[in-house]
Amino acid sequence: MPSDNFSRPWLELLPKVAHGQGAFKARFTDGISLFRHAAETSPDGIAIHYFDGAISYAQLDRLSDAFAHFLLERGIQAGERVALFMQSIPQFVICLIGAWKMGACGVSINPMNRGRELRLLLADSGASVLVTQRDLYEEVAKEVLAEFPRVLAVTTCVREFQMRNDARVMPAAELPPPAGTVDLGTVLGAVRPGEGARPRIKAEAQSPAMIVYTSGTTGLPKGAIITHANFSIDADLWRAWVDVRDGAPILAIAPLFHITGLVGHIGFALALAGPMILSVRFHPDVVAHAAREHRAEFVVGAITAFIAITNAASVQPGDLASLKRVLTGGAPVPTAVASAFHRKFGLKIRNTYGLTESSSLAVAVPPECDTPVDANGAFSIGIPVFETDIFIASEKGTPVPAGEVGEIMIRGPQIFAGYWQKPAETAQALCDGFLRTGDVGYMSAQGWLYIVDRKKDMISASGYKVWPKEVEDVIYTHPAVKEAAVVGVPDDYRGETVMAVVSLKPGHSVQADELIDYCKARMAAYKYPRQIRFLPELPKTLTGKILRRELRQGTSE
Repeated sequence: MPSDNFSRPWLELLPKVAHGQGAFKARFTDGISLFRHAAETSPDGIAIHYFDGAISYAQLDRLSDAFAHFLLERGIQAGERVALFMQSIPQFVICLIGAWKMGACGVSINPMNRGRELRLLLADSGASVLVTQRDLYEEVAKEVLAEFPRVLAVTTCVREFQMRNDARVMPAAELPPPAGTVDLGTVLGAVRPGEGARPRIKAEAQSPAMIVYTSGTTGLPKGAIITHANFSIDADLWRAWVDVRDGAPILAIAPLFHITGLVGHIGFALALAGPMILSVRFHPDVVAHAAREHRAEFVVGAITAFIAITNAASVQPGDLASLKRVLTGGAPVPTAVASAFHRKFGLKIRNTYGLTESSSLAVAVPPECDTPVDANGAFSIGIPVFETDIFIASEKGTPVPAGEVGEIMIRGPQIFAGYWQKPAETAQALCDGFLRTGDVGYMSAQGWLYIVDRKKDMISASGYKVWPKEVEDVIYTHPAVKEAAVVGVPDDYRGETVMAVVSLKPGHSVQADELIDYCKARMAAYKYPRQIRFLPELPKTLTGKILRRELRQGTSE
């Protein structure tokens, strides 16, 4: 594979670096230095808004110090792993920074995981500590931890650090600290600044900051190693690319365990020395209220979240009036969805693109640009951000000409170090410094990137390639459709055929044959769906990605 034998037409499109002129230059190479800069720049400024509660940077420094002291006193060593099994609550941020301060590595675990998944991730990561919510401990972790007697269990509650207790996202009552666990509230109140052994205040650039598990759509989850350099540099890339002021409040609608939440919320907020607005989990009314209350200026999230916000009758344009920038990633944006959001709120949704393995941000639409649309009506995902190289690879791994489809390959300082304890998978993902994304796309002559689809999601119908995204884009233009996902299903004649799974907007109706005819009139004969299945809601991950795997499984049961 050639290292530099490809053109870089996007260089003409790169914006001026925000917060200064000239080339991008990362200010930090580790997460602790990034945090220390924010805490010293704005000690009295708010680090976290949490309903009616607020935590300043000075308080976050003290609280994370307390957790670091606790880990040291319990004999946790630098390099050990601290698993965070929580929703988007302040304790996630406190414990992550505290773990870093004494040299430990965080392990983010999806709070939707059940016993089987938690068992796998604890065993794979070798975590010494598990910090979790009291309810998750009782429901999931208690039984699992009986098999891991050396793992220290620390529990907390989502109702802490605020007084509002919003019933839409919080339990009606606070559970007591479970027996046999350490209460995090007691830990955080036990140590005053300056007491005990001083935590580490700097990490090595290439030491692991986080192990972030991939979704496991093609097998068992793999732990992507995000180094301190990956985290801090990508956080600065967010700051340099997104045109918002230092101190701007970030509306955190992506879950913190996910790479977007980790870097696009926590890291970006630290880089801006501004507040992140947390609300436990995504709920359209709750996050809209939080955006209005705390004057959010920036948000990035899954497109399904913006669909939910658009379709929520109770969310009014004024709720999002303070927003300056709205970004999305994780899945391509149907033009019909972006148009509906713009009509309601007067805000443009701009694309970003990245993977867990690229520490989130790798490609984005420049803030001053309108997003171009290709001949098929698809939005571009943007251009490579600063310090990032991309080329489109043929099946042989060589660059293809502009406009030709191939696999997207990425190189940059944000590319992960590899998969935790999986050298074979690491070697398969990384080649000559480039990340094989598994995404199929093409680059225009001007340097704009377009996603075609995931390689594994391609449907082969009678020998023709059908990319689900193209069919979904057409379905989304129907006025009755709220969400759509297209999958391939077995067919005796065609080998595989196209099926669309659809949810409808409230008060709208359409018959399957009507929707099939609608698509048939708008695309080639081999592409339009032969089957339509209606569901009240499409299954999604906690990050808002539609679970095509579950939809495929549902057709074979």
